[in-house]
Amino acid sequence: MFKNVQETRLANGMRVITSRIPHVQSAAVGLWVGAGSRHEPEKLGGVSHFLEHMLFKGTAKRSALEISRAIEGRGGYLNAFTQEESTCYYARVSYDHLPVAFDVLADMLRHARCSAADTAKEKQVILEEMRMYADQPQHVVQEMLQAAVWPKHPLGRPVIGSVGSVQGISSEVLLDYKARAYVPSRLVASFAGLVDHAACVAMVEQAFGDLSKSKPAKVLPFKDAVKPVAAVQAGREIEQNHLAIGVRLFGRNDERRSVLRVLNVILGENMSSRLFQIVREKHGLAYSIHSMPHLQKDSGALVISAGLDRERGSKALALIMREMSRFVDTPVKAAELKRAKDFVLGQLRLGLENTSSQMMWMGDNLLSHGRFIDPDEVIESTKAVTAADIQALAAGYFRRAHMSIAAVTPMQGGGLEVAVLERALAEIPV
Repeated sequence: MFKNVQETRLANGMRVITSRIPHVQSAAVGLWVGAGSRHEPEKLGGVSHFLEHMLFKGTAKRSALEISRAIEGRGGYLNAFTQEESTCYYARVSYDHLPVAFDVLADMLRHARCSAADTAKEKQVILEEMRMYADQPQHVVQEMLQAAVWPKHPLGRPVIGSVGSVQGISSEVLLDYKARAYVPSRLVASFAGLVDHAACVAMVEQAFGDLSKSKPAKVLPFKDAVKPVAAVQAGREIEQNHLAIGVRLFGRNDERRSVLRVLNVILGENMSSRLFQIVREKHGLAYSIHSMPHLQKDSGALVISAGLDRERGSKALALIMREMSRFVDTPVKAAELKRAKDFVLGQLRLGLENTSSQMMWMGDNLLSHGRFIDPDEVIESTKAVTAADIQALAAGYFRRAHMSIAAVTPMQGGGLEVAVLERALAEIPV
């Protein structure tokens, strides 16, 4: 997968990592910043996401249209995303246009105008984005669950912020936050494709080498002693029950993350999973049901999400809880374990075949783990997972003290009131 990875740290602390893939004709570049919603005070909630939007609005050198045309006019792709602990700006282009693509991204990060007029306009765009999410019960239930799993902590707040916090963000706030957050110790440049490491380092040095050395970012740690909120429910004018169950876990550096990945495949990651087969295929209670782990620096969660039959939501919830308990009570059989491992390894290999995915892997590794993680390391740790490992993980975390349930239900009926959710939790050991 990765045949030629090289890494360089500039004198100011910024890191550069490349993966040369000689048989392709493209190149992907990402500028990663260790700044996300977790780094924000509550009154500035959403500022990282707001700033991400603003970097596309123009620089002293390029207008917003010229930024997009510089990439799309060469047949490329340009985008960005903001998470709890990071923001990434990235592009994929033909290899001969890499210098232009990098120059565009670097110009955005270094010289974004963030004018008052653009800020006022984009604020309305973000508020409209919030309204869009508010109309999506599957999104609302995830935000409710997030707040329940990590109460009164930045991890429990929406990445996009709140109406009040976004209303209070000005162009001056954005530029001040950018000056404090977009510093060398929090920056990673990741390149993959038909690239040359020395040339990439030279581009990064020219664009960012004059930035002064900086200290690593500090974040408010999450204390496991803070209990999750057991159950939350909200009514909407909708036809389905939307359910989300969260199991609070360890952080991303825990050695059990490979065990978690295999457990998740068996539980709900694909159409062969227990939840899909039981809840959808056998009982016909859902169209969509799946599970996914989310790991942050010092905490994480395994999240089960489902859109359920409005009349039989409580039955579906009981089936989900039963399947979780089965992991504790009964070891996974050898054939099921092998299928899950093969799925993990197959997805890993398929997922790293293109330039964009390799760029994402390296950038996230360097920013989140402080090092490049060779996929072979993940392969070996996945192969080593045993049924006993899975049972031990489930026994330690599929417990009432680690769990939260959120539901968005029809205004009339639905059968997933808070009391029903709490009764379902009461069936799980403390």
